Amino acid sequence: MSPTATHPAPPYVPQIRLYQEWLQSTRQLQFADYPALWHWSVTDLDAFWQSIWDYFDMQSPTPHSAVLASNVMPGAIWFPGAQANYAQQVLRHVDAAHAAGFPAIVCQDESGCVTELSWPELRRQAASLALHLRAQGVQPGDRVAAYLPNCPEAMVAFLATVSLGAVWSICAPDMGTASVLDRFRQIEPKVLIAVDGVQYAGRAHDRMDVVQALKDALPTVQHLIVHHHIGTASSSTLQVARATVLADTLKASSALTDSFEPLWLPFDHPLWIVYSSGTTGLPKPIVHGHGGTVLVALALKILHNDIGCSYQPNSWGERYHWYSSTGWVMWNAQLSGLLNGTTCVIYDGNPSGPKDAPDWGTLWRFAANNRVTFFGAGAAFYANCQKAGLDLSHLGDLSHIRALGTTGSPLAPETQSWGSAQFRAVRAGATQQAWPDADIWWCNISGGTDFCGAFIGGNRELPQEPGVMQCRLLGCAVEAWNEAGEPVVGEVGELVCSQPIPSMPLYFWGDPENQRYLASYFEMYPKGLGRKPGGGDAGAESGGVWRHGDWLRIGAQGALAEGCVIYGRSDATINRHGLRMGTSEIYSAVEALPEVLDSMVVDLEYLGRESYMPLFVVLRPGVSLDEALTARIRESIRSALSPRFLPNAIFQVAEIPRTLSGKKQELPIKKLMLGQPLEKVVNREAMANPGCLDWYVQMAREHLARSA
Repeated sequence: MSPTATHPAPPYVPQIRLYQEWLQSTRQLQFADYPALWHWSVTDLDAFWQSIWDYFDMQSPTPHSAVLASNVMPGAIWFPGAQANYAQQVLRHVDAAHAAGFPAIVCQDESGCVTELSWPELRRQAASLALHLRAQGVQPGDRVAAYLPNCPEAMVAFLATVSLGAVWSICAPDMGTASVLDRFRQIEPKVLIAVDGVQYAGRAHDRMDVVQALKDALPTVQHLIVHHHIGTASSSTLQVARATVLADTLKASSALTDSFEPLWLPFDHPLWIVYSSGTTGLPKPIVHGHGGTVLVALALKILHNDIGCSYQPNSWGERYHWYSSTGWVMWNAQLSGLLNGTTCVIYDGNPSGPKDAPDWGTLWRFAANNRVTFFGAGAAFYANCQKAGLDLSHLGDLSHIRALGTTGSPLAPETQSWGSAQFRAVRAGATQQAWPDADIWWCNISGGTDFCGAFIGGNRELPQEPGVMQCRLLGCAVEAWNEAGEPVVGEVGELVCSQPIPSMPLYFWGDPENQRYLASYFEMYPKGLGRKPGGGDAGAESGGVWRHGDWLRIGAQGALAEGCVIYGRSDATINRHGLRMGTSEIYSAVEALPEVLDSMVVDLEYLGRESYMPLFVVLRPGVSLDEALTARIRESIRSALSPRFLPNAIFQVAEIPRTLSGKKQELPIKKLMLGQPLEKVVNREAMANPGCLDWYVQMAREHLARSA
């Protein structure tokens, strides 16, 4: 009999309510409403983050001497003296979760095959691989790079790596060789763990040639491990086919694996390197630390996403799913369910089924079959389900789902309303599950790879409004600023965070003077502006506010500053289907073609609209943009980057607008196509070729007329 059948239905008291009750009983702190609680969390930083440490019973063999020892951005010093390890926090749940009968990971692939990994088996496999890596000379600080799909082995490999103090970095197998190398070359990995191929959209995709290319181009790799996922490694004649087999490294079971313990590391020891792309140059290799990542993940996942521990009575049987590839930070977010002893339910494959016969019910049937309780996906996924005319009440028993999560782009109000209506029908047809609320709860979040967290998100105790995120998150001093650096309410402004958060980057790899880091987030506004906790300016030595690159509106004029709306990117970074990519990476792929002299791309994601991404190309004299060249451009993007970054349309133009210093004017053209007047988005005097603007003005008019 399953554990869920032997335990009474959980009451699901909101996790944020349990936290507030704890604050009252242990700190004698009581707040009239959520805005008061949020204000305390961003003004008394020491008290708030110490409460998070205590509430989640963070463990360290040595005490910390302060909470926030240095409030400067970047470079804040958190919990000096404390030690941490992500793997320690995960594995502390092994005995209790297993005794309750819950698995650690449940994975289903496209064929319908379901694999369960128990908590003791997760610990044993992670220990086995860690001992293997240590035998290969892996030391704290060494980089282990992974080219793996969304499978249990990726999570095991991560835990093994970080338990040794080595630094993890992963790319998805749907990324092209050039994109992967742009990332891994920068970090000089000692070990590469790669997959032989993947099953995706109903087809097998051999990746052995890519693995060979990666090994050849990464001279620092001293040890290669290949995951035999679809069997092509066994039949390959390539040199890399003779590499160590991942399954063999996971077999050890001995006194050594039984006694293995993850290393205790300094609180800010590097955990992983993730990548976020700007508009120029290589992808930014962002380094996060163990302690800060764990703290913020617990606060986000539990207090705001309301994802409980599977073996706790209040959330008994919790099964957490957020669809992602390993190339998106939501893979890290899915992984973080393990931090709280929650069963993670993952899907390895295409969420829309076979390419030649799309089926947007695939993930829903998967969720029904595996009794998912929290179902998360990119906003575009829900929009596609709506357009496909799905009837969720006919896709299996979805009554276990009590919450829907979205991110990646703004969720359109009509899509959220559609989903709510679908779940009213699902619940009406349920025979055993009792629901305290008439409507499904939507946990809409917005954050970033940059700090591996969220700024805006959910609160199960606050009202819901379609298309509006419920609140600013605890500990996140988020404001919307106008061009003068003044906070505004009820108006669209730049999203800034005026106080540090423990999971903000330690640094960028290979950026010793923090030049790229500062330029990415801290140079838009003067140092010290708005940096005093609770409002007001501080000294320049405190650094600048974090400018995130999103348009944000907080609340409505004359109302409490609560509900938040993200209006898309305020910079030119591409955000397609939840994955971010710098425009420079698209240009590298497109301009590698001999026919293409210049190019520019903009992403018109805005106000919850479906992303529309036009690509503009300047071609060699005598060359025209015919069907054959269009196909070659698209194939170049597909193979070098990912099918997710294919443009909606390609236009041949005479010139790409550039500044006097030669920079492509992506953001002005984006604003122009969103309907802003030309005189407000571009300074002709600062342009090298202002005469080319007339074409873009006319094109913008035509686009706006079509989309009206």
